[in-house]
Amino acid sequence: MIKIDKTSIIHKNAQIDDNVSIGPFCNIEDEVKIGAGSIILSNVNVMSGTTIGENNIIHQNSVIGGDPQDLKFDNEKTELIIGNNNTIREFCTLNKGTDYSGKTTIGNNCLLMAYVHVAHDCIVSDKVILANGVQLGGHSEIGYHATVGGITPVHQFCKIGMHAFIGGGRVVLQDVPPYILATGEPLQYSGINSVGLRRRNFDQKTRTLIKKVYSFIYRSKYNTMQALEHVKNTFNTEKSTEVDNIINFIEGSERGII
Repeated sequence: MIKIDKTSIIHKNAQIDDNVSIGPFCNIEDEVKIGAGSIILSNVNVMSGTTIGENNIIHQNSVIGGDPQDLKFDNEKTELIIGNNNTIREFCTLNKGTDYSGKTTIGNNCLLMAYVHVAHDCIVSDKVILANGVQLGGHSEIGYHATVGGITPVHQFCKIGMHAFIGGGRVVLQDVPPYILATGEPLQYSGINSVGLRRRNFDQKTRTLIKKVYSFIYRSKYNTMQALEHVKNTFNTEKSTEVDNIINFIEGSERGII
């Protein structure tokens, strides 16, 4: 059964599944889809072109699917797509895409704390945590199970690798490779994300291998490309998925790594 507060405005063409709850003073526009079991609390605006999956909870005063803050945006028809089981806290602003990719995407099982901004054409993967006040510039990509500490801006087109952890109050100007802990000013490699990897059942052998790879990349006398060649020839003889992920991420980096 759909539960909609009488003070909310719901466009007649909005598609709302069963067991959805919409609180007071919400505005749900045309071409919006909301999946079963989702809860929209008070004073939330869900703008045209937004798809929200199942069992999400969106807290007070968030603006979901607003137009991109991009001067090149010319009212082209784009989307914001949100997966399942996400928690979006107070005053979050999640923008639609531009014609660059046509969409902004949020995965499944994410936690976006208060005042998070996700700009146009961003890709936020599953199980991501963005702490209070994280600001993602356009085209940012946040990898699986990555965590970004509070009050951290991420420059447009930057990528953060899977299982990475970025300390709070930092500035992300280049790509952050997978599995690492990044902190300091300027932002720098500060070891592997050992706590997160243990919690996610990475065994000791795998954690040690990841640490050896990054010790060579960041601590050796070689430049990044020379270090990668050594990693390919030395550390990846067992065809480790994690080492492959590190190599592919760094080789695919367009902004360079921290």
